[in-house]
Amino acid sequence: MEEKYLLAIDQSTQGTKALLLDAAGQIVCRRDLPHRQIVDEHGWISHDLNEIYRNTVQVVKDVIEGAGVARASVVGLGISNQRETSAVWDRLTGEPVADAIVWQCGRAEEICARVWAQGAEEMIRRRTGIPLSPYFPAAKFAWLLEHTEGTEELQKEGRLLFGTIDTWLLYKLTGGAVYRTDYSNASRTQLFNLETRRWDPEICALFGLRPEELPEVCDSNALLGRNDYDAYLDAPIPIHAALGDSHAALFGQGCLAPGMAKATYGTGSSVMMQVGEHPVYSEHGAVTSLAWGIGGKISYVLEGNINYTGAVISWLQKDLGLIASPQEAEELARQAAPADRTYLVPAFTGLGMPYWDSDARALLCGLSRTTGRAEIARAALESIAYQVTDVLEVLRRDADLPLETLRVDGGPTRNAALMQFQSDLAGLRLEVPRAEELSGLGAGYLAGLSQGFYDRDIFERMERQSYEPSMEQAVRDEKYAGWKRAVALARGR
Repeated sequence: MEEKYLLAIDQSTQGTKALLLDAAGQIVCRRDLPHRQIVDEHGWISHDLNEIYRNTVQVVKDVIEGAGVARASVVGLGISNQRETSAVWDRLTGEPVADAIVWQCGRAEEICARVWAQGAEEMIRRRTGIPLSPYFPAAKFAWLLEHTEGTEELQKEGRLLFGTIDTWLLYKLTGGAVYRTDYSNASRTQLFNLETRRWDPEICALFGLRPEELPEVCDSNALLGRNDYDAYLDAPIPIHAALGDSHAALFGQGCLAPGMAKATYGTGSSVMMQVGEHPVYSEHGAVTSLAWGIGGKISYVLEGNINYTGAVISWLQKDLGLIASPQEAEELARQAAPADRTYLVPAFTGLGMPYWDSDARALLCGLSRTTGRAEIARAALESIAYQVTDVLEVLRRDADLPLETLRVDGGPTRNAALMQFQSDLAGLRLEVPRAEELSGLGAGYLAGLSQGFYDRDIFERMERQSYEPSMEQAVRDEKYAGWKRAVALARGR
């Protein structure tokens, strides 16, 4: 009997990945294509939507060719996508009216300031679970409407379509037949009411939109359409999952029950805790979102985001020239004097959760005459763990759920010194999967479960390396207190 395979697409900020998964959930082959980062004179960041679509189709072809499997053996597809990147296109032509605004881009700040002046910030936070910010699609859609020639007439004619990257890809892959998004992506738009689970008419109106213009919101494991990739496949295959990338990583990690949590270490970090079937609202700045909708059942999450985690290692390498490679940071950290008390607070663009202090400035403090490269490298690595611990402390308090294990993924998790320190500082068992592509795996696993290709033991079969806390509590408390003092200095307190 011919072996069957599943496809997973991870459409991320830097490029598009295709994974081919076998019946055991293992990655058989991976192929990537980068896309342009379009940065203008203002520093605004955009993506070419057609380039992303072409690359998505091409990586599917590349991964099947690379694996050398029969085209007929591929039975389904799941999609994970960069969240908050915002697209607007013409229903009649299927063409973008402008390049997409990337999630990092703050050009819509003027829109948020206008909404803030109307006194709507608290209402928006209460209904959507997230603070008013140009980071989210609501303001980005409004900016595109107000600054793109011809959109006013197109909107009057009912021709404009709005969506995050999942919606754009579903629309293009189905030849315009499907205009949908899933619960996880909808909850990140700042237009979706978490209580009613519908587009909020009052919030939409604040941003110049109407609920009927927005995509249908469906379960994350719904049958979202079929596609044959420009007749490359013998027959169209079902698209049976769509998830925002952080949500897909949570699913891929098997964090399916309340109190389970994951941290993704990338350039920045997403720390996310499953909180169950009812939303939990933070008193300390965490964001409330929908984890996913599966089979008509909704799950919610609390999430905190950190700007500088893996970027701290890049700063050591590219800006300071202290290390030649990320691997050298671990080697140096192990050589550092145990008694050294150097702290780095990487507030290069202020401090986010839980401090929310845009005026804070980066700080290196606690140096002694014997502080050198090794000690600074260790302080940089430890700053990552301190920031993640700050977020975990908030999530634990807000959710009021026991937390014993943190599942982690991303490039910095290969740094054993960092992972052990994270385990010690947070007082948690850390589990690091051998596989790296958790967002893609999460989308693939959900698609496979939805089609009966996998069963729930797929998560138990994932190979993981574990770290257990071994630091004495008094030492941990002393180190963490020192971090808090350093943060206070960075904030001018």
